[in-house]
Amino acid sequence: MSRLLIATRKGLFILTRGAGGTWQIGEPAFYGDNCTMVVHDPRDGAIYAALNHGHFGCKMHRSDNGGRAWTEIAVPVYPEAPAGHQEPQNMMGGKPVPWKLIQIWELTPGGRDEPGVIWCGTLPGGLFRSSDRGASWEMVRSLWDHPLRQQWAGGGYDTPGIHSVLVDPRNSRRITIGVSVGGVWQSGDGGATWRLTSKGMRAEYMPPERAYEEIVQDPHIVASCLANPDAMWVQHHNGIFRSMDGAATWTECTRPAVSGFGFAVAVHPRDPKTAWFVPAIKDEKRIPSGGRLVVTKTRDGGESFETLGNGLPVAHAYDLVFRHALAVDDQGSEVVFGSTTGNAYASADGGARWSRLDASLPPIYAIRFA
Repeated sequence: MSRLLIATRKGLFILTRGAGGTWQIGEPAFYGDNCTMVVHDPRDGAIYAALNHGHFGCKMHRSDNGGRAWTEIAVPVYPEAPAGHQEPQNMMGGKPVPWKLIQIWELTPGGRDEPGVIWCGTLPGGLFRSSDRGASWEMVRSLWDHPLRQQWAGGGYDTPGIHSVLVDPRNSRRITIGVSVGGVWQSGDGGATWRLTSKGMRAEYMPPERAYEEIVQDPHIVASCLANPDAMWVQHHNGIFRSMDGAATWTECTRPAVSGFGFAVAVHPRDPKTAWFVPAIKDEKRIPSGGRLVVTKTRDGGESFETLGNGLPVAHAYDLVFRHALAVDDQGSEVVFGSTTGNAYASADGGARWSRLDASLPPIYAIRFA
């Protein structure tokens, strides 16, 4: 991998390899604008960037030359609510879920046999598909109209949102999504039908009699192993869960090294039992435990975890790593993460040693290798 894409509160930064293998930062794209998501499409090399201009709404852009120039493309548009339709009040926000785009939270290329297909997850819980590289979008109504969708609730936001979209590299019609709060969902027919697949997850924030209900689970991110897509990992609001049967069942990893709370997870591309996490104190705190920034890693499927902090701050750290801001390269050796304080750290040896990238960046939302 020769580039890093870093989406931040004040623009998109593209880093390239410099002398000695160090990362060098270039001029930002969308300077000063809130870039909420970025993705590289390995099929044709395109880069997609999503912006949120607040009062002026969301925009999306595509670059076909490595980020040197950008073309504005369409954004997903929510349909009009049917006449007389009344959304129930959302459990978190206390208001009905709006039928309009609030934020683009996820962008994922389709399968290699689907040129031009891009998936988009949004707040407030809409899933969209483009078949023409973002020139137009179609809402996946089978999910939006699903009767259980109205039981979704917000987590970090007042409305529910789709933050994870996984396309099985063996079968492009097999789609897995993560909803906060609404569990893990899966389609085997390209989105025509959906089933809830959160069995085994536990929500400690619910009354004990409801803790294992699939619809109330809050997966912060869902990730899978490239070589073995049936191996999936979830960083949940109150723990870490793994599945080795394609999300049919989930097992809680009960021995995290520091804390079970966090937002991000990265899975080794070839070893399904190896994954990285960035723990924190949850809920109203949301800072590293004891002010020490660390990454935790498991090599045995979550049976044990090691704490990796060589080169990271040992005190007075306030870095929170969002769900899309931890990435591992295609070889499984280089790991990079960025935080809400604008710090970005890289490790070339799987996390054994860390170095800070030579830049003070705005708050970081997403990091992608390209």
